[in-house]
This record gives sequence, structure tokens and C-alpha cells, in this order.
Amino acid sequence: MPDTISLKRILVPIDFSDYSKNALKYAVSFASHFKAELLLVYVVEPTIYPADFSFGQVALPSLENELRERGKVELKNLVKSHVTGKVSAQTIVRTGKPFLEILHTAKEENIDLIIIATHGHTGVEHILFGSTAEKVVRKAPCPVLVVHSREREFVRG
Repeated sequence: MPDTISLKRILVPIDFSDYSKNALKYAVSFASHFKAELLLVYVVEPTIYPADFSFGQVALPSLENELRERGKVELKNLVKSHVTGKVSAQTIVRTGKPFLEILHTAKEENIDLIIIATHGHTGVEHILFGSTAEKVVRKAPCPVLVVHSREREFVRG
């Protein structure tokens, strides 16, 4: 008897770009097919600016709090417009380095599959910023589906 795939919890990192919304489209389809729950995670990177040479770096907690609150609202709107009525979904807002927070969430929430978008950065941009998707793929505690924004897609909608 062949092995069957059982997915109960699918994690979708969201940065509100069209790329991540495209990954969400795939996640909704997978969740619907496997009757799985979706978890959408948005990560706010800590905001630290150099103030001057005498004080060192200064964090801006009020900006972080505003971004967290705005992230919560936007995630709820995204669920309402793309997920509600199709599958069960939760939203999570975290603060930190995106790839680390995605990995922590996957472990803490016992995730079966991560569906993540790649922005397709190349050259200098890739060298400077790296790829969150690439880091997640390398260290994830579960399988990862990377969604490219290319010509051929197998989920439409």
C-alpha cells in the first residue's frame, strides 16, 4: 500500500507583497485538498537606527508596535479576502529576523509544510540581503514548498 501524505498544519509567511499573496493562493489550495489548517505569519523586523556616535544605536519601539498592530489588521483583511469560507486559518505576528521567526513558528506550532514565496532577487541584491526563503529551506523542521513568480503556475484563482 503506498504511503499517503497527511498535512494538518500549513505555515505561510506573509510580507504583503504580491509574491507572498501568490504563495497564499497555493497554501489555500493545499489546505483545502488536505483539510489542513493555515497559519499565516508576518514578521516585523526590529527597527534600529544609529543615533549618533555618543549613544550608539537607538531602537524605535513605538514604530515596531505600530507595525505589529498594522500587521495584525492587514493579516485579518488578507484572511477575510483570500481564505474565509475555504479553510480554517490563524494569524501570527512576530518580531525578529524573518527567517528565524518563521523557523521558530514552524517548530512551536508543529507545522507539517511551509509554503513560502521567493522574490527572485539576484546579483548584488541577493548578496546583500540573502534570501529568507533559502534560509528557511536549509533549516526548516519540515518540508518547504517555494513558490516562484514565474510563467507557469499550477494553481490559479
